[in-house]
Amino acid sequence: MAEYGFTLFETAIGPCGIAWDDDARIVGSTLPESDAARTRARMQRRVPEARETAPPAAVQDAIDAIVALLRGEARDLSAVSLDLARVPAFNRRVYEIARTIPPGETLTYGEIAARLGDPLAARDVGQALGENPFPIVVPCHRVRAAGGKSGGFSAPGGVATKLRMLAIERVHANGALPLGDGAY
Repeated sequence: MAEYGFTLFETAIGPCGIAWDDDARIVGSTLPESDAARTRARMQRRVPEARETAPPAAVQDAIDAIVALLRGEARDLSAVSLDLARVPAFNRRVYEIARTIPPGETLTYGEIAARLGDPLAARDVGQALGENPFPIVVPCHRVRAAGGKSGGFSAPGGVATKLRMLAIERVHANGALPLGDGAY
């Protein structure tokens, strides 16, 4: 039987959580709640079989990259190993595309749908991203609605968290903060 671990770690936006399996593949992550206790509770709901423990080296490397990214450093998380066994096939394909979006850049739900070969699947793309068990590692915050709108964000803090994360990435990408919802 597989064993799972999780840990919380501090970032520029608050305490985040990450969980992994025996092979150090990420099985879930979470953005901050209002405090560490709530973040821990969300992590335990996401991966109830996980126990809180120190991360293995590969997971610590992922944590370090996430912390750096949320500090404004351009970091590529696409090589972080994910356990996608419980993820539906369509969602996997959406996540694969989302993981190719570099820090400081965005795609729309429609652009991802087009890359999937179904330009009418934008709503399905949004739903898949709303179910993302790996926020930050699968950068759903980099996906926006058509017409430059931010689109939704189901993580704690909602769209405000999404905009904050994009602002952090934009500072590094071009030296200027986004001006608001329409700036993306």
